[in-house]
Amino acid sequence: MARYFKEQDIDEFRECFYLFARSGQIKSLDELTVIMRSLGLSPTISELTSYLKQKQGKMSFADFLEVMHIHSRLEDLPREIVNAFKAADPTGTGVISARQLRHLLQNWGECLSSKEVDRIFREANVTNNSMVRYEDFVKIACAPVPDYY
Repeated sequence: MARYFKEQDIDEFRECFYLFARSGQIKSLDELTVIMRSLGLSPTISELTSYLKQKQGKMSFADFLEVMHIHSRLEDLPREIVNAFKAADPTGTGVISARQLRHLLQNWGECLSSKEVDRIFREANVTNNSMVRYEDFVKIACAPVPDYY
């Protein structure tokens, strides 16, 4: 699996794996769910069940790395978000008004508060009257949260 992941990523996966799978194996759907979601992935319950079933209900760290590789190829959240913006951009301009973006963030999916949107806009240098290149915005919004927050 070293050819698919950086050594730093494998170390992070190992640390998380052994933090939640104390016996050295994942033996339940709950353990697998917590580990994968702690690593920033969003697998569905049916995907998780399938992964655990493929490994006969027990998963070693090597098995887990294989599952991480398979799932990370399936899940590319930034690409999915950009594709959703493109689908809603009939003219193909690649931009959305800041007001429309604020409305989407506060009223769709996991609704963000006004303060949360303000923080994201501040981080992305978005003003309320500007036009936002959604590909650039998604890169900023999907970036990992720094450790110092």
